[in-house]
Amino acid sequence: MNSFWRYSCGLLAVFLLVACDDPRSAQTMPGMVLEGKTMGTVWRVSLAGVDAGRRDALQRAVQQQLDDDDRELSTWKSDSVLSRFNQYRGAEPQPVSDNMADIITQSLRIGRQTDGAMDITVGPLVNLWGFGPEKQPEKTPSQPQIDAARALTGLQHLRVINSGGHSWLQKNLPALYVDLSTVGEGFATDHLARLMEKEGINNYLVSVGGAVLTRGLNAQGKSWQVAIQKPTDRENAVQAIVDLQGHGISTSGSYRNYYELDGKRISHVIDPATGRPIEHQLVSATVIATTALEADGWDTGLMVLGTERAKALALRDKLAVYLIYKQGDGFASWMSPQFAAFITSDSAVDSTTE
Repeated sequence: MNSFWRYSCGLLAVFLLVACDDPRSAQTMPGMVLEGKTMGTVWRVSLAGVDAGRRDALQRAVQQQLDDDDRELSTWKSDSVLSRFNQYRGAEPQPVSDNMADIITQSLRIGRQTDGAMDITVGPLVNLWGFGPEKQPEKTPSQPQIDAARALTGLQHLRVINSGGHSWLQKNLPALYVDLSTVGEGFATDHLARLMEKEGINNYLVSVGGAVLTRGLNAQGKSWQVAIQKPTDRENAVQAIVDLQGHGISTSGSYRNYYELDGKRISHVIDPATGRPIEHQLVSATVIATTALEADGWDTGLMVLGTERAKALALRDKLAVYLIYKQGDGFASWMSPQFAAFITSDSAVDSTTE
């Protein structure tokens, strides 16, 4: 796909519950749904209480903003701001926008909190395993190849500098390659939310790929809800329904985005510690957080960690986390106490809490 958000299969794991207007409800507001494509994924904006005459202008504004994000953060466009930084081989700080400084600052923080499991410098390994602009390998990469790619990674080599109202990005490893695909959907979703607020819209659900954020009420005057999909090829198979209560949600999963190589299933989720695709039993991690960017960063780190380490981290940091993992011939699920607070009363879930 022509996207810098090549990691995510979240769109397949979280889907929206959007009903039509109910004319019998006194609280019904005019509803509007805008949709489009961007950077190899899709975006969706659901609005309530917005005049239909604004549709075309809002559609253009959303698409323009996402196109601007692509020109800044894409690793697939050689002339993007991020690509130019990756191509730069010096050590001098390079000027970047406040947006890029913010997304990288938050990514570095989550990276540290996950002991490096969420690593935005893992791009050389992602490319080596065929999930980047380069084609899939014809044979399994050798250990020397993996070691060579790992030597080009590391969060400790990247620094954000904020001074005098300006932002810079600096690396002390010339070949360091920053890849924001793990957090791109969350960042863009938050960006759309800010656009809605700027437009004076208070009731909305915005999503890019698998990252979702809500504010206010839907067209029926009720809270926005989204569903977590079961790890199955059957579309719209609901695992759980959540009321986001004005929060963001994102899911990272390993059961859709993969390919077969030398008789093995190769997951798109790469463990920075080993340089290899994950092979544990965790198949999806869903996180609810204040922002979609934060949820998008945490879900990737948790997927890398695996079931038990992800549980321990969720409990330690009091994260709202929902995990689905292989157990025997089927699947089991687990949610943190913080996530349980978002589950709707009519959501049929098979989960345990700790």
